[in-house]
Formats: sequence, structure tokens, C-alpha cells
Amino acid sequence: MAESYTFELLSEPKLTAKHQAFSYQEEAAQFVSGRDYSAIFHEQGLGKTKIAIDAALTWLQKKEVDTILVFTKKGLIDNWSAEFGEHSFIKPTVLTESSTSNYYVFTSPTRAVLAHYEVAKKEEKRLAIWLKTRRVAAILDEAVKIKNPDSDLTKAFFRLSPLFTKRVIMTGTPAANRPFDVWAPIFFLDAGKALGADFPSFKHATDIPKGHEVTDEERKAYAVRLSDVQEKLSEISMRETKNGGKIELPDKEFIRIDCEWEPTQFELYRQIKEELRAIVVRNGQLIQEDQDSTLKRLLRLVQVTSFPALVDETYTQDPGKFRPLYDLVSDIVAKQEKVIVFTQFNETSRWLAKQLKPFGSLLLNGTMQMRDRTQSVRWFKENAEDNVLIATIGAAKEGLTLTVANHVVFYDRGYSLDDYLQSQDRIHRVSQTRKCYVYNLIMSDSVDEWIDALIEQKKLAAQLTQGDIQEVQYETKADYSFSEILQGILGT
Repeated sequence: MAESYTFELLSEPKLTAKHQAFSYQEEAAQFVSGRDYSAIFHEQGLGKTKIAIDAALTWLQKKEVDTILVFTKKGLIDNWSAEFGEHSFIKPTVLTESSTSNYYVFTSPTRAVLAHYEVAKKEEKRLAIWLKTRRVAAILDEAVKIKNPDSDLTKAFFRLSPLFTKRVIMTGTPAANRPFDVWAPIFFLDAGKALGADFPSFKHATDIPKGHEVTDEERKAYAVRLSDVQEKLSEISMRETKNGGKIELPDKEFIRIDCEWEPTQFELYRQIKEELRAIVVRNGQLIQEDQDSTLKRLLRLVQVTSFPALVDETYTQDPGKFRPLYDLVSDIVAKQEKVIVFTQFNETSRWLAKQLKPFGSLLLNGTMQMRDRTQSVRWFKENAEDNVLIATIGAAKEGLTLTVANHVVFYDRGYSLDDYLQSQDRIHRVSQTRKCYVYNLIMSDSVDEWIDALIEQKKLAAQLTQGDIQEVQYETKADYSFSEILQGILGT
């Protein structure tokens, strides 16, 4: 590596924090600033950004680094810029997909730079040269973005990793979907020291058992393996949860609402289920075929349980979930409280926003321009008459603080634990003062029940991997019957 140089700015910003951190945030910032690499695994809504910025300020004060480079998702660049303004006196510059504008960032002295993840892949060569000329600390926000070790993006970060003077990863869901999701972000930190350099072996050892009846011995052995992962992670990470006793937040209550079929909807579901069964079931057992292909097929059943018009454009009835949703929203608004309704699908979000207009509904989905998304969020926060935010999970699961609401409804859910946890915690955050409610609409005897069971088991495995529960708690609650549930749903 070429020798780096230290630069001075003509007008050096104050390198102190604007606001005092909570004690648990101070503890985490000290932990991070005292190491060359570390992970901030605090649960969503506990101020990981504040921790990272305070640690970065310490490095800059001590002249251990020249520049802080934060990688985040494209839609969160503005959030990070605002957070720097809220917590520090530094105004960061931004790396974009424009090579011309990036030239000025690479050739100008600056204390903080923001970039979205894809910039690392596009600008890898120039980043590598730049990193050899100065001491740069990398902070990877929502680091599960690089959870797939086979992706070109992740490989780019692996190559760049040794060039960073300091490395930090941040996420409230390190085991985002499966326990093996932690491997690649940790490998970026330490090149395999904690979890090994062989991903296939790690994945085999930590994947959730499936495909056969799991014995007590297998369940116990699996719990031991996950506990071993957690012990290794604890040496390089800080994890705080909302019920950890270091901060007081209002309670969060989960409510399941069972829904009944609309007749035409049920007939469409039955037809698609029979088609699916013919493809993925043989002799009463699920075929061990490509998992992604099976999940895509199951997605059609999810669509029919929530909004059949996604599958059959001639469908014009109100689906079975809508009346319970309408009544629930009516009750919430009558109490002068606000609610976020989540769905996976853009078309469903548009339909719901139209149907719930009497309650002052606003739309937030991935097809909207960023300025329109920002406006919806602002109106929801500021206008007393805008009581319902209809949001797609992809557009609103991260980077937003929406504690003006204390109710979240999942009209439908996918298979991702990360999506589920991130979305609900838009309302359950440090600034929340009221009890929060999370509602799951479940269509009876449908794929919704399988998803509910699957997410619960993913959550348990993640909690053990992250140190949120102990082995004995996991062994007591673990239930791998979601394969049997799916077979039952398919009518085998």
C-alpha cells in the first residue's frame, strides 16, 4: 500500500458532537472508536447513526483517520446528510454515479463522504487509488446489503476492505433472513478471523434445518452452533435491544387478525393452489427443487390472499382482508391516532390508498419520485387530517422515523425477517411515547399461516445468533414444522 498523507483543511470544522448521547450510545461509541474494526448491531430505532458519527468524530479528533466514508442505500443519502447536520458540525460531500462530479470529491480534502453502495462497484478503481492517499474509515450502514458473498457488489467490498484504516458495519438485523447472512459483512471486517473464510461450510452449519423431521438432538446441536457464532460475534460487536434495560420504550403488542375468504377470492386461490401442488408436490412430499422458483410460485398465493386483482384483473370484489382492515383503521382514527399500513405490492398500495381515502390516506411506494415520497412523509407527520400512510415495505422499511403513528398493520408479508422487523420499527423508536401495536392480517387456511410460522422461526434463529436469547429459550420455542404447514396448505 502506498504511504498516505495527512492533510489540513483551510477551515477545519468543529469535531465535537452537538448533542449528548444516551449512556448506552456512549458505551458503544467508545467500543467502536477503540478498535480498527467492529459492528454496531443495536436494534432498530436505538440510534446507531448517532453512535457511528460520535465514533467517527473521535477518530478525527485524535487524527487517527483523515476522512469518514459512509456507504448506505441510495434512498438514505439525504437521511445521513441530515443526521450529520443534527449530530455534528461536519457537512459531508457525496459520491454519486457521475464520474465527473466524483473527480472533485476524490481530489478535494474533506472530512466526511457519503456514497450509496453501487458507487463502490462502479468507482472501485478510483476508490482504491484514493484510499492509498489518505487514511479512510469505512462505515457500512445496513450492511446486510453485502450479505451475498457471491454478488459482484460484495466482492468489490471484499477487495476494498484492506485499504480502509477503520471498518464499521451497522445493522439492527445482522441475521437478516438466515443466520448465515452474518458471514459476508463480518468477512468484510476481519477477512475470516471470526467466522472463517469458507462460506459454504458456514452456511451448511448455520442454515435452519428443513426437509425432514428435526429430532431433539439435532435441535440442540443446531442451537449450540448458533451460540458459538454469537460468542464469536460478541468479541467484535455491540448489541443493545429495546428490552435490554438500558433505555425505556413503550411496550409493543402484536395482534393477529384472522380473516375470512370472499367466495370469488377463495375459488381463485383454490385453482392456483391446485396448479402449484401439481408442480411442487410428489407423493405427498414437497419436491426438493430450486428454492427461488418455489418461492416465486408461492408469491401468487400471497397476492390472492391480499388483493386478487394482482393475479386476475377481472376481480372487482373487496377481498377478505379489506373489511377487517377498514374496521381496524376506523377504530384507530376514531381515537385520534395514526396508522401505517404495509404491503409488498405497488398496485395493492395504490388500491388501498384509494379505498381508505375517507380516513386521510397518503401513499408511499417505490414507483413515486423521491420528492413525492418526502412530501407524503411530511404531510403524515405534520397534518392532523392525514391519518393513514399506505406504504410498500421496500419504500419505507428503513431510514424513516414515523413515531407520529403508534399502529402498524401488515396487510400482507413476504418471507423476509429483515423486512418485517425493519418496517414495524418505524414507529417503535427512541422518540416514541405511546404504546405501539403491530397487527398481522392472516387469511385462514392459507399461505399466510406458513409465512407467519416461517418468520417466527427465522426470528428465533436470529435472536440466538445475535445473543438476544439463550440456548434453552431457543430449544423450548423452536419448531421446524413450517414444512408440514406448507404441505397442509397445499392439500397434501
